[in-house]
Amino acid sequence: MARKHSKRDPYGDMHQEDEAPAPAVPCWLCGRPTGSTIVWHHPVPKSRGGRDVVPMHGICQQMLITNFTNSELQRYGMDVEGLLANPAVRKFVDWVANKDPDFTATIAKKPR
Repeated sequence: MARKHSKRDPYGDMHQEDEAPAPAVPCWLCGRPTGSTIVWHHPVPKSRGGRDVVPMHGICQQMLITNFTNSELQRYGMDVEGLLANPAVRKFVDWVANKDPDFTATIAKKPR
C-alpha cells in the first residue's frame, strides 16, 4: 500500500534557506537607517496636492508635524536641506543622530 505523505518534506528546504535581511532604508530627514517601523510621509501634504512619499522614522515625522503647518511644509516641498536650515529641525536631528533606529519619544507641541 502506498504512503499518503512522503517521509521527506518536498518543501522543507525552502523553509531552511537563510534569506539576507533587506537593507535598511535611510530616513529622509535625519539620514539614519530606519528600524522595524517605517513611516511613509508626504513631504508636501496630501491636502496641498502632494503625491510623493518618503521613508521616515515615526519620531522624525512627529517633529515635522508639530513644528510646521501644512502651508509651511508645502513651501519646503521635497527640499530637505531647507528644513534642516531651520534651527529647531537641526537641533532635533543632532539630538536624534545617535539614537536607536526604533527610538520613540513624545515631541512637545510648538507654541503658536
